[in-house]
Amino acid sequence: QVQLVESGGGLVQAGGSLRLSCVASGRTFSSYNMGWFRQAPGKEREFVCAISRSGGSTEYVDSVKGRFTISRDNAKNTVYLQMNSLKPEDTAVYYCAAAYRSTWWSDRALKTGYDYWGRGTQVTVSS
Repeated sequence: QVQLVESGGGLVQAGGSLRLSCVASGRTFSSYNMGWFRQAPGKEREFVCAISRSGGSTEYVDSVKGRFTISRDNAKNTVYLQMNSLKPEDTAVYYCAAAYRSTWWSDRALKTGYDYWGRGTQVTVSS
């Protein structure tokens, strides 16, 4: 079992930046591949980005490439999402998720590819 707690959300103007954090507790953090998803009002939860256990592999949805950066610090049991050049369409609740399974890479962009979820943090970008 692992518990995930996100923080760092808030209200920011378009063009601004935020850094989200997700702290994990429970099982060894470095055993988990991690992902960030987001859900806007009235929409499905969608994949944003993911990072492998070691941090050596990352992937991003096209809409955030060049603006968002995922990273992790295994010594601090934390995964980060640095969000720059924010746009109103980035407004959503952002969730971090953890995957323990060995098949994670093939399912890294799918909600079903993750075993544990945080409760989310709200990000609102005003125009």
